[in-house]
Amino acid sequence: MSKLMSVDEAKEKIISVFEPLGMENISIEKAIGRVLAQSVFSEINLPLFPNSSMDGFAVRSLDLEGISREYPAQLEVVDDIPAGKVSKVIVKSGQASRIMTGAPLPQGADSVIPVEDTDQFQHGRQSQILPSRVKVFRSVQSGDYVRQKGEDIRSGECVLPQGKRIRPQEVGLLAMLGMSDIPVFKRPRVAIISTGDELVPINKALEPGQIYDSNTYSLSAQVLRDGGEPFNLGIASDRESAVIEVLEKTTSSRVDLILSTAGVSVGAFDVVKSVVERFGRIEFWRVNMRPGKPVTFGHYQNIPFVGLPGNPVSAYVSYEIFVRPSVYRLSGMETFEHLRMPVRLLDPVESDGRESYLRAIVKRQTGNWTAQLTGHQGSGNLWSLVQANALLVLPSGVKSLPSGSIIDALLLNEVY
Repeated sequence: MSKLMSVDEAKEKIISVFEPLGMENISIEKAIGRVLAQSVFSEINLPLFPNSSMDGFAVRSLDLEGISREYPAQLEVVDDIPAGKVSKVIVKSGQASRIMTGAPLPQGADSVIPVEDTDQFQHGRQSQILPSRVKVFRSVQSGDYVRQKGEDIRSGECVLPQGKRIRPQEVGLLAMLGMSDIPVFKRPRVAIISTGDELVPINKALEPGQIYDSNTYSLSAQVLRDGGEPFNLGIASDRESAVIEVLEKTTSSRVDLILSTAGVSVGAFDVVKSVVERFGRIEFWRVNMRPGKPVTFGHYQNIPFVGLPGNPVSAYVSYEIFVRPSVYRLSGMETFEHLRMPVRLLDPVESDGRESYLRAIVKRQTGNWTAQLTGHQGSGNLWSLVQANALLVLPSGVKSLPSGSIIDALLLNEVY
């Protein structure tokens, strides 16, 4: 029996064949989750102009030196400045202009006094009537409550680097910069094939011995989450002709990666691996991991192919370890790594010596991060994966660890 390939070597072999796809321009409305194909440089200053950060009065700070509630300053109100208006009135000594949040600071003023520190704040709100004079109850320093031009971003500054995945906050910033078309990497198209005579689409009735196809849906969701575009090719029966018929669809569909589940183990009806070998090549088969030992990597008609095990947990875990970094790379990002942290075991764990990924709940207890298994670790027990927020990594060669041991956890989502 050939030696099993290590997880790290298998991961490197798979990731190394992928490069980011080409660039396309999309509207900002569709930019969420996409990856920048070019760095973004601001063509404007943010803020664009000095503006008030408070509702209040634009003033000259020198006019308010030494004042207090007992000894207030009285200033003449010479203008009313809502947001969006540029005042033509110059604030002189002894004067003030009423100003709203976001409105441009008028000439002559160097600071803003919040309305709460004036006699115009009554019953928890500002009077709507523009006063002729305002009493001010405290002093300010030059620049107080003023957002200065360019204090956030300077014109010409690189604000978003190439390879940055666009989140809602990036969408908002791009809009503030006036960008309507965004240069992004194309989304990778990932073909997904499930194989097995026992599989039935979820909209069909089950016959004895049959089960619903879940891998198509979980893998499609993983691909979507990672910025790819899943292309569901359906279910292929355990016959070479059926597998060939489905795989042939990938050559005319411009896919960047083929994912299949099942059909790559050692059973008499596991025919996917032999079909890929006939029409392409296999780079490696079987990895020293649990679950996920039968993982296969190669090319079908020059399209990268990853064969995942058929059991739902095995397929999910294998995707996370090998395919997720590859989809990230195709999408234009640096390869993905799960956040890893040391945790203390609340349960003893054991495996067979392969690098093992155990479903667990990680949470903080009495100042320490702990991990508890989510039931039995059978590779068909998807319910235990639903409960988990982490995968515990039992290293290759280690067959057991007692309760209280420290082990690395790969976080699947937030911990609590």
